[in-house]
Amino acid sequence: MSYANQPVLPQGAGYGVVVGIGLFFSAFMICLTAIQARYTAYSPKNSEEFSSASRSVKPGLIASGIVSAWTWAATLLQSSAVAYKYGISGPWWYGAGATVQVLLFAQLAAKLKLNAPYAHTWLEIVHIRWGRVAHLVFMFFGLATNIIVSSMLILGGSATVTDLTGMSTIAACFLIPLGVAIYVVVGGMRATLLCDYTHTTVLFSIILTFIFTVYATSPKIGSPAKMHELLTAAAVSRPVSGNAHGSYITMRSKNGLIFGVINVVGNFATVFQDQAYWQRAIASKPASTVKAYLLGGLAWFAIPFAFATTLGLAAVALTGDPSMRTLTPADVSAGLPASAAAAALLGKAGAAILLVLLFLAVTSASSAELIAVSSILTYDVYKKYINTHATEAQVLKVSHAMVALFAVCMGLAGLIFYYIGISMGWLYTFMGVILGSGVVPIALCITWSRANKWGCIGGSIAGFFAGLIAWLVTTSSLNGGVINVTTSGGDYEMLAGNLASIGVGGIISVAVSLVWPEDFDFESSRALNIKAPVPTGTSGVEYSDEKAFEKGSEKGHGSIEAHSAVDDEGIIAPDPDLDPVALDRAFRFAAWSSVALTVIMLILIPLPLFFASTIFGVHGLTAWVVIGIIWCFCSAFTVVLYPLWESRVAIVQIFRGITKDVFARGSGRHVAHAPPSGA
Repeated sequence: MSYANQPVLPQGAGYGVVVGIGLFFSAFMICLTAIQARYTAYSPKNSEEFSSASRSVKPGLIASGIVSAWTWAATLLQSSAVAYKYGISGPWWYGAGATVQVLLFAQLAAKLKLNAPYAHTWLEIVHIRWGRVAHLVFMFFGLATNIIVSSMLILGGSATVTDLTGMSTIAACFLIPLGVAIYVVVGGMRATLLCDYTHTTVLFSIILTFIFTVYATSPKIGSPAKMHELLTAAAVSRPVSGNAHGSYITMRSKNGLIFGVINVVGNFATVFQDQAYWQRAIASKPASTVKAYLLGGLAWFAIPFAFATTLGLAAVALTGDPSMRTLTPADVSAGLPASAAAAALLGKAGAAILLVLLFLAVTSASSAELIAVSSILTYDVYKKYINTHATEAQVLKVSHAMVALFAVCMGLAGLIFYYIGISMGWLYTFMGVILGSGVVPIALCITWSRANKWGCIGGSIAGFFAGLIAWLVTTSSLNGGVINVTTSGGDYEMLAGNLASIGVGGIISVAVSLVWPEDFDFESSRALNIKAPVPTGTSGVEYSDEKAFEKGSEKGHGSIEAHSAVDDEGIIAPDPDLDPVALDRAFRFAAWSSVALTVIMLILIPLPLFFASTIFGVHGLTAWVVIGIIWCFCSAFTVVLYPLWESRVAIVQIFRGITKDVFARGSGRHVAHAPPSGA
């Protein structure tokens, strides 16, 4: 009897990975945090370090963090599911459709550093520009984004753990975020980025293992030519509806194109409104923010593209193999083709490797969500509405508490969706319906001085309801009035809701702003959270509030262009990293490069192949696979080796400190330099 439809691994393996590896990484990250605090100038006992890593992180580590935060369970599972359903077009549309948002976000990151360099969250900028009503409206979109993303992480992770090991889904929902919360509470943003780097390194190692297994060493496939043969046979027995000649090896896929549009719209919502991506822009050094997002976006593309072209297509190729489990539509929606293919190719070893891979992806993305929500609840709820004069110690304490609180909420949200029958795949295509309307208004708030407050608020609300109405009406019209989880999850239903949401929100926001433009100069946002040392001869009070600072400036106590540097005469010097000319140049570079890459990835490459209805031959598929492998290696070099090179001075400093401690205990500890006189 085949074990194909039974869990490949014992329950103990599931608990071992979720609890054992989770606690191991927690202990590992806690140790790294302790080393960082002892041998460098950065300590997570400071709220700025905890939430934003002192805004000092270099581009390689930020790029690695972007790759890790954007590698959800869906990145691995949903991409393979669309490859299973639509063939080679699925991985392309998944990868390109979720890469362009990160590339375009480079523009927002540049504007953030120019217009609000000391913000903790994007919502703080909304509040200081448009006030409380806008702040509360967009906070709904921000927190809804975090909840939906976190639910997808937990749903995908728990479904795969249960499928491979038989582990309790309820236990998986709560145990997955447990270990993550421990190291985030202890180490904050920098620990999250270090964990991202560790996870990304392992991630690429495992993905490359699967690629070479499928296309080089596996006796069941072993080469692109054999894959072509098996996919051609599969198209005869199970042709793909809407594909040219029912083939799996063509970009001419009607449903693949529809998924691509849904993917583009939905992921704009989850990037532009997710504090996790703003958090990395905030943590980045100003001079290298744009570079980090462009590198991170291009590096991330390789993960869904190469992974799904490997395991997603392998699941199709191995259909009918005794070791391959039979996949139902519900299994595909839950994202299980990848785990089924891994188990069929490598047995228990393949299942175990995929389980570790998925766990690392889920926990790394979860850590990004935890620190993101903690920042919003701390700075936009607690400090804004509950305790406006909170001390440093109170802010840090609340930040820790919010991490723990949202870890519990993540488990509950995943469990609720599981019990009402919502799968990861359904939630993935639905997210743009309720979140898409906020994309354009948020982008306008950060970048356009003429954006109208009420136009953007009204656009986001109107788009929200337009998306829901279009989705429900289309569902009812196409399914004889039947509206349920199954009927509402169709391609056309989700397409209508996604387009209505982002379209109505964007059109209203832009139209009202053109008719009734505002004239906002961003001076108040640039003064947001500024803490300027007081020059010699003043009262000695530090301005931590922009209004108080502006009043102090009027009395000659400082300038909002200053931040932390004070010379020997007590004059506050401008921060060289915030040179407006250089930041404006970075924005223009981000705009041209990100738009050009978007046009290439969404139009110039896929659409000619779509309209040509080309069915790839053996050489065409081989070239397609080789491109994915090369891209994967380039990405690995970018986010694994480059961060090591750019951190070489800090690494040497740490090892030097450890060596000193070995020979003379306490002599290696980092000692902060005394501030210059007058500071």
